[in-house]
Amino acid sequence: MPQPPAGFVDAVLAVAADIPPGRVATYGDVAALLGSRGARAVGQVMARYGSEVAWWRVVRAGGRPPTGHASRAREHYEAEGTPLLPASNEDGYRIDLAACRWRP
Repeated sequence: MPQPPAGFVDAVLAVAADIPPGRVATYGDVAALLGSRGARAVGQVMARYGSEVAWWRVVRAGGRPPTGHASRAREHYEAEGTPLLPASNEDGYRIDLAACRWRP
C-alpha cells in the first residue's frame, strides 16, 4: 500500500487527538470525517504514526481494539471508563460502540 500523503497523515492524527477519553471512533469513522472512504489508509496512518496520540481510541469495525494491541489498549479503556463487552474472539472483549462511539 502506498504511503498516505502528509496532509492526510496530519488530518488523521488531528481527528484522533480530538477523541475524548472514554470514547472511540472506528477507522471508517475517521475516514468519513475527512471525506474519505479510506479506512485502511487510516489504519495505516495509526499503525505508523499513531503513537503520538491516543491510538487506542481509534478502533476496528465492530468495536475491536487495534490489531496486536488488545492488552495494552484494555488498560487505557479501563482507566478511561470506556464501556467494554465480553467477546469470544482472540481479544476477549470489544468496545461497546453503541455506548461510546464518538461523532463530533
